[in-house]
This record gives sequence, structure tokens and C-alpha cells, in this order.
Amino acid sequence: MTNTTTRPAAATEPPTTSPIAADEPWRDRSLPADERARALIAVLTLEEKVAQLYGIWIGASDDGADVAPHQHEMTGTVDLDAVLPRGLGQVTRPFGTAPVDAALGAQSLARLQARIAASSRFGIQALVHEECLAGFAAYGATAYPVPLSWGATFDPALIEQMARRIGADMRSVGVHQGLAPVLDVVRDARWGRVEETIGEDPYLVGSVGTSYVRGLEASGIVATLKHFVGYSASRAGRNLAPVSVGARELADVLLPPFEMVVREAAPRSVMNAYTDLDGVPTAADRDLLTGLLRETWGFDGTVVADYFSVAFLQTLHGTSGDLGDAAVAALEAGIDVELPTVHAFGEPLIAAVEGGRIAESVIDRALLRVLVQKVELGLLDEPAEHAASTGTKGSVDLDSPENRDLARRIAEQAIVLLHNDGTLPLAAPTRIAVIGPTADDPLAVLGCYGFPTHVGVHHPESGLGIELPTLVEALREEFPGAEIALAAGTSIVGGETDGFAEAVELAASADVVVLALGDRAGLFGRGTSGEGCDAETLDLPGAQGALLEAVLDAGTPTVLTLLAGRPYVLGTAPERAAGIVQAFFPGEEGTRALAAILSGRVNPSGRLPVSVPATPGAQPSTYLASTLARRSEVSNIDPTARYPFGHGLGYAPFAWSDLVIDEAESTTAGSFRMSLTIENTGDRTGAEIVQLYLHDPVASVVRPLQRLIGFQRVELEPGASVRLGVEVPADLASFTGRDGLRIVEPGTLVLGFGRSSGDLALTASVELSGPVRVVDQTRALHPVWTAERMGTDSP
Repeated sequence: MTNTTTRPAAATEPPTTSPIAADEPWRDRSLPADERARALIAVLTLEEKVAQLYGIWIGASDDGADVAPHQHEMTGTVDLDAVLPRGLGQVTRPFGTAPVDAALGAQSLARLQARIAASSRFGIQALVHEECLAGFAAYGATAYPVPLSWGATFDPALIEQMARRIGADMRSVGVHQGLAPVLDVVRDARWGRVEETIGEDPYLVGSVGTSYVRGLEASGIVATLKHFVGYSASRAGRNLAPVSVGARELADVLLPPFEMVVREAAPRSVMNAYTDLDGVPTAADRDLLTGLLRETWGFDGTVVADYFSVAFLQTLHGTSGDLGDAAVAALEAGIDVELPTVHAFGEPLIAAVEGGRIAESVIDRALLRVLVQKVELGLLDEPAEHAASTGTKGSVDLDSPENRDLARRIAEQAIVLLHNDGTLPLAAPTRIAVIGPTADDPLAVLGCYGFPTHVGVHHPESGLGIELPTLVEALREEFPGAEIALAAGTSIVGGETDGFAEAVELAASADVVVLALGDRAGLFGRGTSGEGCDAETLDLPGAQGALLEAVLDAGTPTVLTLLAGRPYVLGTAPERAAGIVQAFFPGEEGTRALAAILSGRVNPSGRLPVSVPATPGAQPSTYLASTLARRSEVSNIDPTARYPFGHGLGYAPFAWSDLVIDEAESTTAGSFRMSLTIENTGDRTGAEIVQLYLHDPVASVVRPLQRLIGFQRVELEPGASVRLGVEVPADLASFTGRDGLRIVEPGTLVLGFGRSSGDLALTASVELSGPVRVVDQTRALHPVWTAERMGTDSP
């Protein structure tokens, strides 16, 4: 494998010294981490300090086979023998750049760490980071459902379990940091990275993201929140496009998930967004990266640059005249580490310090944060042979049966039943026609950061690395007595129609049709969903919309299944299909989970984390809409969603009743208590997602008509019921007022318990009295729920 990255220019070599004394204070494990770090900083040269503030991407390609934007423009050959004597801050993606057997990769990484430690004066090891957006992005590792599916589960505890397993697998091979979760809130479904987000609601994103970070950090992995902030609100849904959000949208929609996770989950790293906010690049925004993140919220970890974003200050944003200016701007704003490889933080930064453009104390400030983290990870201790380094090829299992079982359970809870005319679950059909371009495609269940789609497509000789059953294979397993025939009809994006006749003929001869449509994840235009794969409209890609109508015209009961990374307009399917099932890239066990839902072996319980549009061009759109953003008589464009945020059906009906408000009045510093009964009135066990929405009819600034402020997943056996109680702090009604302060205003509020944002089963008006109250980062973020089960006992 070729070692490729940007080569830093020559700098003064550190002085040679005698071997390190074991009693050096920075080696003393009994001392606090910051004391050890400060002791080491005191003896480092400028070159050695700067070397701790960048990574090197060993194995990255500079021939255009990108796994990151502009990679081929900013990588080149490096001489490790020349670089390593200064030390090295990070190693970039040793498992996520090319197919590497886990055990051999761990062994190679351990040797590299030993070389890094032995090459420099002080034996400091490198921190190793990898992607873990939907599982550890490594060859042979479990491909879990994408984050949009995490949101669809409305089950943070389950996502925490997944994160713990992901973190344990990463640690088992010597990785320290994971570049996840994405806390961007969807503002425009045309954006290619919708699949990477948790949804369009900040409370849902923050709640699920908090659990993911808790799990990852509990396993010893440094979680990295991204992309801070505004990336998802780009103009026209284009990747890396300008962002023009107002201060209130930033404060009330885009920032709350980051604030919640920083406050409640103690992440140790944050990654900046590529974009600019109203003309200020986030990589050079001190108010954001230092003022808000550190001084207001109290974050004390490292801020790492999204790949190449420091250099982008010169090349894309035009706010820096050269790389030295870019390095100065980023460091002074609060970025500590340049990733993925050394560029601006190499010779340009050293020259800036020597030329007086930046004080060495600014370097020391970033370095202290980096070294404290290294102390905590054991990277300033004597290098130890890694546990997996003595293994042989195939001896490390990153896709264990336990992982696959968890991946299946998440997929089962994430798949959303949008529509059912009673055909589902399928009652032992004799002949099933499986039609569509995602029916026999093993990659149709993976997002763009799944290893087979992200890296494996460039290495077809290595195979998939994991078992990825196709939908037609899963259906044959699930319905062994049925005759199952297959026809693609068209490709995902090619637009071909010459297969329509065969597909329609097959549909007409079947008892039921499973029509499999959706996306193919990719990077930078090589897919229909994923980073850089933005959509002009929300029509189904290629000729899939036309295939849908042609198959529906055949008259056979048709169940539309969508394996996709974003919501799409579904034509006449809501009126004519027998059923519609939405799966947002459900991972390696996704097709089995989907087949189990079609058969009825699993009762669907997923809920939409993003709205499904009724028309292809009504974007940007979100359920967090004010009156003016909704349907009106003064515009011919109706943005009303076909299926709203939070929607989802199951095979067990639930009754909601007996809403009781303990007190209908409180102060702006108080809270409300209320309760309701949820009962499973069906004949099978099921789950209901109780969603709590807030409506503020009169406020000093325009507010969304509905806003999610809490939810509970309730699983009940047939005939069982539960009495749910909830205490709602007045803090949850806060918003950013005209003067930029977050306030709680007196007045009437309407609290709605809903099956979705568009279906509020029970509502209650309550009254807040007292003065306008200013709240800050110490305010309450959640309602407090209680549950008392009644009727049939349930676990």
C-alpha cells in the first residue's frame, strides 16, 4: 500500500537526547492528566508541538478515487522516516481506507504505533480515528442501519446498545476515536446526506444522539459530534453550499441537539461543518467554536477539522490568503487538530508562529487539549503490544452473531409501515412477484458510509466482507412455500423502460406483488443518496416512478417497499397500493427484518423521522412549519406532507383515553403534570410511540405550529394498558426572543399527545403566568415520564 499524504516541509529537527527517564512527570500515572500534559508541553520544541496537531492519512489515494472531498487535490507522498521524529498527532482511517483483515490490520497498527513511539524523543503514540456512522466502517464489520433508521426506532436505549458494540469492536483493534454521530437536523430532503442524519426534529436528533454518544464513550471511544453547525441547512439542499439561516433558526433548530449531547453525554470531540454561516466559515468562527461551545456550554474536549476544511478557508471560502493564514484563523477560532492529513498545520503554521502571526501560546492551548486526551487514552504511557496484534487472518470477528442480532432488532424497530389496506401481513401467498431494482441488490440496504459502498466499490476483488442477503433472498427464506419470481423492471437511476412489459406481465400473474424501489448509496454523484449525491427533486430516481405506476396498473395487490436514504414522492401508491413500507437503509439484516414485517412475524413499530412529501418540488420543507409555511390560498404550491413526521402504523390497534391534567395553570418557572391511558386493543403484542407536541398559539416571535418535546415507546401485550404520567417543565416552551435571549413567556400553551405530528389524539390547554423568564444552558431539556402498567402483565 502506498503511503500518501501531504509532506510537511523541513523544519528544525528536535535535539537528540538520552533515553527517556521513567520518572519524567508526564510519564507519572499518579498525576492528573492536565499536569502530565503541561509537563510534556514544557519540553517540546515548536515542531514537536505542531506535529501533535495533525493527522496523516496513510494509504489515501491521490488519483481521484475519493472517499473525501478534494482528497486527490490535497494528498501526496510522505516520507514517514522524515516526519515521525517530530511525533504524530493522529493516524487517519487505517481500517477505513482499503479492505484490511481485522486481525492483520490490528497487528500492522500496533507495529506502526511502536514505530511512531520509538521514532520521536518522547515516545508519544498517535490517536487513531475511524468512521462509525452506521457501524465501524471497516472491512468485515457489522453494517448497522443508518442514523435515519435510528431516529425511526424512537428508542434511544436500543441505539445506546448498538454504540457500545460498535465502540467495543473499534477498541478491539486499536482505534481510539469515532467520527460520529451526525447531529445535523434535516431542513431539505434533497440534501444527499439525509441518510446520515437522525431526522428533521431537533429533540429527536438530540435524544437519540445523546444515547449513541453515551454508548460509544462507555466503550472507551472518543465520540465526535458533527457537523458543527448548519451543514444540513445549505441552499437548495446542495452539499457544501452556503448556509443563510437566521439567528433564531440556528438557536432553536440547529444548535439544540449539540447542546443536549454536550450537556448530557460528555462527548470528547466535536467536528466543524464545512459550510459558512452567513458568510463566516465555521472553521474560523471563534464565536461558535470557542464562545458558545467552550465558554457557554463548557465543552472541554478537542475540536477536530472536518477533512480538509482548514485549507478550504483559502481554496473554497476565500477568507484566508494562504495556508498560513488559514491555520492561524482555524487555531484562533478553536480548531485543535487538522484532519485528515497535514496541510495548513505543517510548515505554514510553523512559519506563521516564527513570523509572529500567531502566538505560540495558541499552539499550547490546542496542544493541552490534545495531550490531556492522549493521557486519558494511555497514549503517553509505554507502548504495549496490542491484544489483537498476535492474531492471524480471520481471527478477529467484527460481525459477531450478537452484532447481527442487534442489527436485526434495530432494523425491525426502524422499518415504517406507511399504509395498509388490510393486505398486510401477507397470508401465505402462493405466488409472489418481486419486482424492482432494489430487489436483488445486496448493497441496497447500506448507506454511503457502509464499508462496501464507501470503500469496497473501489476494491471489487475483495468481495463484500459481510453477508448481505438481498430482499428476494430474504423473501424466499420467509415464504418457503411460495413461488417467487423476480423481474428488475428498470435500474435504480438509469431510466430504462424496456423491462416494464416483463414486470407488468409478471405482476398480473401473481397473487401479490412486492415492488422494491429506492436508492443506491454512493459518494459525490456516484449514487442517488449519500455525501455529494443531492437530488434536484424528490421524484423517485430514474424510471422508478413510472415503473410504480405501470405495476399498479396491472391490478394485482401491490406492496411497495422502499430501501432508500431519503423520503420520496410516491405517486398514486398512497391511493392504489395495498401497502407501503419504508426502510431507510436498514443495514445487513434489513431485508430479513423487512420480510418478517411483510409476513407478520414482526409487528412494525417504526415512525417517520422525516416527513414523506406529497409533491416533488415543495422543498425545503419541514413539519416544524409556521402558519405562513403551510398551505395557503395565496400560493399554488402545497407543501403539506403525504405522511407527516412521526407517522407509522402497526398490526395492533391502540386506544388512547382519559387525559387528566393535575393543574392547568403554572408559572413560567413551574411545570405541568398530566396523565393518559394507552391500551393495546388488538390480538397481538405491539408497540405504540406516544409523542408529546407543544403548540404556542400567541408568541412574541413566529413559532412552528407543532414541536416535539418528548416521546415514549410503549410495548404492550394484547389487552394490556399503561397509565402514562408526564411532568412538563415550562422550560420546554422556551424559544429565542427578539433580543436573542432564550425566554419562557406567559400565556396559553396547547400540549398534544399524538400518534404523529399530524394526528394528535388528545390535547390540553394550559396556562403559564408570571413574568417573561430568561433561561440559559442550565434549563430543563426533557419532560419526566412515569408508567404504571394495568391489565395483562407485560415485561
